[in-house]
Amino acid sequence: MEKITSKNNTIVKDTKKLFTSSKARYENHLFALEGARLCFDVLNSVYEPDTLLFTEDIYARYQDEIDALSIKAKRTFLIDGQVSEKLSETKSPQGVFLTVKMKDNGEMFACGKIVALDNVQDPANVGAIIRSAEALGIDGVVTYNCCDVFNSKAVRASMGSILRMNIIDSDNLEQTLIHMKSQGFKVYSTVPSSSAVKITDADFTGNAVSVIGNEANGVEENIKAVSDDLITIPMLGRAESLNAGVAAAITMWEMLR
Repeated sequence: MEKITSKNNTIVKDTKKLFTSSKARYENHLFALEGARLCFDVLNSVYEPDTLLFTEDIYARYQDEIDALSIKAKRTFLIDGQVSEKLSETKSPQGVFLTVKMKDNGEMFACGKIVALDNVQDPANVGAIIRSAEALGIDGVVTYNCCDVFNSKAVRASMGSILRMNIIDSDNLEQTLIHMKSQGFKVYSTVPSSSAVKITDADFTGNAVSVIGNEANGVEENIKAVSDDLITIPMLGRAESLNAGVAAAITMWEMLR
């Protein structure tokens, strides 16, 4: 097994770019993971590991898991502490990193309870929403003009749910929703308006998709126009709106209860 000790090694530089650059991720059709939990989650996902890098210290703690990843990965490298610090996106690196092949978009959902993200830009929000979606039992997530779901902050916020949830990226959310309506879905857009239907009164029986809007501007007008209903989360306090991640979690809970 080759050992990498130089922070200027090409493999190290290329891996670091996958953490920091969306352009690099999509040009190479790869994304990067850091830490034992996220890297080992790949073993129980449909994703294919590409390059594994790890320190002697992490190998001593997780020999079985790293051996299992080594068998599946195309390339495996032992790295030292300096290289680990170079690659890390955290203050206390665990010493294991993995590049993973992206999946192509699957077929659009034919049924179920779906959440759609319209221009959600904060990676922490996107990751938290995907994590909540998996935890609550949502069938899939549609993203449109959002931050890159493979952004390292989004991946960490999802706690690995990005590897397990069915996520489809739409290049035209309005047309995607129109198609879903033709397949029997009801479309709901969340808005901070007292004139909208209270979320507790909305009928989520059958196939349904709820749209969560941009943190500052909400759901786009053309998306509202194709929605069956505008729904709102009643608030008794003085705040005018909720964080997108919180609003999404409440909406998904109501969709499934």
